[in-house]
Formats: sequence, structure tokens, C-alpha cells
Amino acid sequence: MTTPPSDAIILPVKIKDILKEVWPSFSFEFFPPKDEEGFERLYRTIERLKHLNPSFVSVTYGAGGSTREKTVDLVAKIKWEIGIESMAHITCVGATRDEIDHLLKEIQGKGIENILALRGDPPKGERVFRPVEGGFRYASELVAFIRQRYDFCIGVAGYPEGHKEAPSLEKDIENLKKKVDAGADFIITQLFFDNRFFFDFLERAEGVGIEVPIIPGIMPIINLNQIKRFTEMCGASIPEPLLSRLEEVQDDPSAVEAYGIEYATRQCEELLEARVPGIHFYTLNRSQATWKVVSNLKSMPILSDAP
Repeated sequence: MTTPPSDAIILPVKIKDILKEVWPSFSFEFFPPKDEEGFERLYRTIERLKHLNPSFVSVTYGAGGSTREKTVDLVAKIKWEIGIESMAHITCVGATRDEIDHLLKEIQGKGIENILALRGDPPKGERVFRPVEGGFRYASELVAFIRQRYDFCIGVAGYPEGHKEAPSLEKDIENLKKKVDAGADFIITQLFFDNRFFFDFLERAEGVGIEVPIIPGIMPIINLNQIKRFTEMCGASIPEPLLSRLEEVQDDPSAVEAYGIEYATRQCEELLEARVPGIHFYTLNRSQATWKVVSNLKSMPILSDAP
């Protein structure tokens, strides 16, 4: 398994510090592939995106912790072999406090500085999240546990349209505040396709006293059926004008991708003009659409001097 080189000088590289020094921060999310061939493709994708000078990348944690070891190994490889700061996702699903503590020690031993702490979705086939005996019920409990024992930089998730299990937007933002009060250093949002939801979310966050950086999460659309499945799972919505346009061209994959790139570029331009800390891209382990969006953004006048 990948570990820091024996002669490496390990300097703290926490995302909260990166966000203070770099504007805008561009970051990318990946998931561990199922086989070695998938890993080889992913390494090529990350190497390509490395040329965009990302501030960091994150690696997801499979349902029920099914990719825990792969997540840890991939995060370490990205940092120490590819040379990009990385962040590991951790969820409460299917793990006791002791098991999570063991995982955190492993991540710490590999020189990883950053954690995205999530409750996680209910296991497949279950509609309600139930913690295992000795586990965590809420992400805020996981954040507090990490903060009390470790010096990781901790990110958490925010939901511009509200978490699908939250009874109201007000309750949703209260839950987010609990995660921040427990020790979260920054927030990355769920994907959204209408910036109005994000700006309203910022107002709600400010209204309850949340002051940590909030990074919007953006997914360039490359496949209509795929994005319908994603939004159904996460509770996000597709604006009617966007959906109508995609349905008009859905039989032409290149047209869908081209419009998805155009739409994501416009979304990001508006967000950057509002001086968000950066953009976190959900890549689906592919480089082309994200590459084109970020390349488009780097030509913006306000980014002409950005790294």
C-alpha cells in the first residue's frame, strides 16, 4: 500500500489553509474503480486533470464501507505518487466507533491531512438509515469524534435544496450548523443546477451563524438518463429549461455533452463572479467534460491572474 516516502518531509497541507491562499480553488471528486483496469484508466484521468492545477481531489467511500481499503489506498497514491493533495471520504454506514477509529489511524499513518465526514446513505434495499450498534447516527457525531482525537482538516456536506430526509430547509440548515459547531472546517455542497438554490442556501447558512467556507459542487452533464438517476437519489432537481433542451438532443451523445459543458460553464461563471471560494467538480471518473469547463473558466477576465 502507498505510504509517504521514508525520506519525505511531511508538511501539513490542509484544505482550510489552501482556501485562504488560493482563489479560486478547483477540486475534483473520484470514486474507487472495481478492477485494476479501471484503476489504470482513473490514474490516466487524474494525470490529465493534474495539468489544471487542482487544489485537491477527493475519493468517495462506497456504500456500507465497501470500498474502504481502496479509498484509503487511492487517496495515498494520489498524494504521494501523482502529487495532488487529497481527501478521503468517511461515512457512518456499517461501522462502529472502533472501526472508524482504526480507519482514521490508518489514514493518519499515510500522511493524509483531510477528511470529508458524512453520515452516508442507507444501505441498498433500506429506506431509513440505522446505525450499527456502537456506531454513529449523525454526521455531527462523526465530526465531533474526529475533532476530539485527531488533527485532520474536516469537511462536511451541505444541501442547497435541503437533504431529502430533512423535514424543512430550516431544519436542514440547523443540522448543518451542528456539524460546523462540532468542528467542521469547510462545506462542500451536493450538486445543483440552479444557482438560485445555492445563493438562498448561503443566506440561510449566514442566518444561523455559519462562517466556514462553502464550496459549491457542480456536475457537468454528459448523459441525461444518468443525471436523472443521480438527482433522484440525492434529491436535487433539474430546471425545466435545462431538461427540455437535453431531451431535445438526448439521442445525440455529443450534443448532450456539449450542452452540459456549456451549461456548467455558465453556472460556474456566475458562482465565481459572486466570489465563491472555488468549485468542486463531480467528475464520474472522467476528464473531458471537467477539463473543458475548467479551461473555459480560466479564460474569464477575473481569473486572468489566478493560478
